[in-house]
Amino acid sequence: MTLPANIRVLERGWLSSNNILIDNGADCVLIDSGYVAHAAQTLLLLQHALAGKPLSRLINTHCHSDHMGGNAAVQRAHGCRTSIPAGEAPAIAAWDDAALMLSYTGQSAERFRYDDTLAAGDRLQLGGLEWETLAAPGHDPHALMFYSSEARILISGDALWENGFGLIFQDLFGTTGGFADTRTTLESIARLDIDTVIPGHGAPFGDVSRALQTAFGRLDAYERDPSKLARHALKVMLSFSLMIQGRLALAALPQFLAERPIYADINGRMLQLPETELREYLVRDLERAGALKLEDGWLVAA
Repeated sequence: MTLPANIRVLERGWLSSNNILIDNGADCVLIDSGYVAHAAQTLLLLQHALAGKPLSRLINTHCHSDHMGGNAAVQRAHGCRTSIPAGEAPAIAAWDDAALMLSYTGQSAERFRYDDTLAAGDRLQLGGLEWETLAAPGHDPHALMFYSSEARILISGDALWENGFGLIFQDLFGTTGGFADTRTTLESIARLDIDTVIPGHGAPFGDVSRALQTAFGRLDAYERDPSKLARHALKVMLSFSLMIQGRLALAALPQFLAERPIYADINGRMLQLPETELREYLVRDLERAGALKLEDGWLVAA
């Protein structure tokens, strides 16, 4: 599996999304900017990858904090045009903390401006290739993907990873439709001729059939038992927070969870576990999975 030489993936892990740099010849375009706490690192990586070329445009697949948190820093450094999904525009324009799920989840981002929006069906010329903009609802109802039929490359954001997809927030928050939207998005990917997927997290991959089989299997399991989604979501949220902080005193965990409404909301709606049992479950399972270590009374991000 080989990407064109003018497409470079800055693989970032899970706190920051991948940054995808496409060289247009005279200038470059960046897709997604990572989390705000990593903004300085993003700028250094970008400076090295640009090798002196100007960055003319920044595009977001969607506007969750780990994908757009570095936007403001990138804008200041490069003065680039910024394009976001059309459905995200009202929340970004108003900097609607609730709609952007920032304080609700204990995450943060720096306010930024956007210059224009993208919608499903739009076509972009990037790196000498034509890219079709595709709707990717499920993880985020307004998310977009970018597909080059010529190069058979899909930039999938959080709609498809090698081993799953992003959290389906809609069904976590007491509304319906997220499962159906996720299935529709996966089915639309299955109809494409793809050699390489560039995901929002993790390395680019070529075995699309296997990834889709994994994703459909996970979705089937969530539909049969939504509590599996709830448990997974709470572990993901705590793991993400630990990656931000580095470590947290075990004794401070009750207050930490109480200050972030997402934990009580999802637990109350879908699990109804006593608070002590919920905390013990989260620590036990994340430690078992290798996502954290318990050291001398501290939860340490692994």
